Amino acid sequence: MRIGVALAILAGMTSAASAGGGFDIVVPNRPGVPIIINGVDASYAVVESAMGLARNESMVPTVYGGRPIDPVPNVGHYYPSLGHMPGYGRLEVEPPANRRLPQPAESYHQSWSAQSAPLPAQSNVPVDPPPVIYAPQFNGSRPDPILRPPRLRSPQ
Repeated sequence: MRIGVALAILAGMTSAASAGGGFDIVVPNRPGVPIIINGVDASYAVVESAMGLARNESMVPTVYGGRPIDPVPNVGHYYPSLGHMPGYGRLEVEPPANRRLPQPAESYHQSWSAQSAPLPAQSNVPVDPPPVIYAPQFNGSRPDPILRPPRLRSPQ
């Protein structure tokens, strides 16, 4: 009897281990960003499929409780990826030829100009100029170089 119970438990455990591809509940990682699977919003829905790292084959996933998503956005903007030509220009309404014209606008004129600032007056040489100072001539070498004792090197 013990052998029969042990075989039944062993058979039950192996069948549970092979049933790894059941269903999954999809929870979005970021709020407000939907999970789209085959044109269906699968956020917080049940997805049944046999795909993943444990399986070599894959099936088309079935989404239970998802909402279908319109593939073409219903907005008034031009998206080049949709493949439609954009509407050019504005919706122009041509007025009738015999309409009453508005009064002509009054004349308007404005001008700008630019010019350089006047130069300052030329100054003459001052009456009492400062004395001229002559700098000593220096050719770049010291008159008596400072001799230092040689540095001793440590043996290596």
